[in-house]
Amino acid sequence: MIAKRIIPCLDVKNGQTVKGVNFENLRYAGDPVELAKKYSEEGADELVFLDITATTEERKTTVDMVKRTAEQVFIPFTVGGGIKSIEDMKILLNAGADKIAINSAAVKNPELINMSAKYFGSQCIVIAVDAKRADNEFYVHINAGKINTGIKLKDWLIEIEKRGAGEILLTSMDADGTQNGYDIEMTKLAATNLNIPLIASGGAGNNFDHFIKVFEEGNADAALAASIFHFNTLPIPILKKELKNRKIEVRL
Repeated sequence: MIAKRIIPCLDVKNGQTVKGVNFENLRYAGDPVELAKKYSEEGADELVFLDITATTEERKTTVDMVKRTAEQVFIPFTVGGGIKSIEDMKILLNAGADKIAINSAAVKNPELINMSAKYFGSQCIVIAVDAKRADNEFYVHINAGKINTGIKLKDWLIEIEKRGAGEILLTSMDADGTQNGYDIEMTKLAATNLNIPLIASGGAGNNFDHFIKVFEEGNADAALAASIFHFNTLPIPILKKELKNRKIEVRL
């Protein structure tokens, strides 16, 4: 059985880790490289960095952060936020990132998925998807969740896979930052329609059952969380030990 992965997410703004609720009301959580090193030492399987401002000025800060992380962290890490071209990806991968995550750019230019998968290999390309419930349907949002594209989640996921993506990072905007648990319905819908790995994101709290459910009922391959790790609400070693005790296959 393939082990389930635990992935801390570091949302980065102005070189610092931040966390909000439903994509708003941000508060600072510490230096991203220091947190990354801590999580690596605690047993995280991978890391995800998302540059949530991603302006031209911030890009240099992000590249420097990637270089420093690659020097100190020895687990795979993904970088996303404001990436719009093959050249953007090349810069970050050359700086030390293992994978690239694209979101808005993929929706606006789906051919970018094909191009990047062909150029770097599918294993390097993660498509981040932010989705929100409306009228008993899930819709894809872009631009940090501000724009509803009108695209149904299921349709977009199927297209992403066909175009060559290697992995999906699916965030429930409704659950984000609430710590009330993952959106199991959304996660299960995605897992049912995908043959590539699925990372569930949004809603993890100080409750082991949140993780049990997203793995057992949602069929996610990995669970991403932020607040509970940043503020030490649920340390990774304790979480993984409990998952192992509850018969969820994880790497200790």
